[in-house]
Order: sequence, then structure tokens, then C-alpha cells
Amino acid sequence: MIRKVSAHLFFLPAYSPDMNAIEQAFAEIKTLLRKADARSEEELNDEIAKILKSIQPNECANDFRSAGYKQFETEKL
Repeated sequence: MIRKVSAHLFFLPAYSPDMNAIEQAFAEIKTLLRKADARSEEELNDEIAKILKSIQPNECANDFRSAGYKQFETEKL
């Protein structure tokens, strides 16, 4: 079924935070949140929204490459 709709499966490597693209992204987001120094729930929500909007597709592709994925094109994001 997956091939019929031209979808692709990406298998994750064995678990290791250093080899997991989402863990790398979360680490970057947490670093930016610490720098924002939000002190209320509203400020925190605003900062999270701002950070998520600022993440570029090429940054995500870099996280996947550094996690061990051999080929990952930004156009597919």
C-alpha cells in the first residue's frame, strides 16, 4: 500500500538520543527556550510558537543527516 501511493518509509536507527533526529531538534528548542527566559505560561507559549515558526526545513534535514540518514532532501519536507 505504501508503494502504491509513492510514500517512503524511513526507519529509525537503534535508539540513542544522539542518533535520533527528534532528540536533536528538542535539544535545540530547549536551548532556545532557556535563552528566552520566559516567566509565565503565556510568555512560554509565545516563545514556543516563535521558536517553532523559526525552524527552517534545512535545519530539520541537517538533524536527519547527522542522525545517520544517508540521503535526505529538503524538498521532501
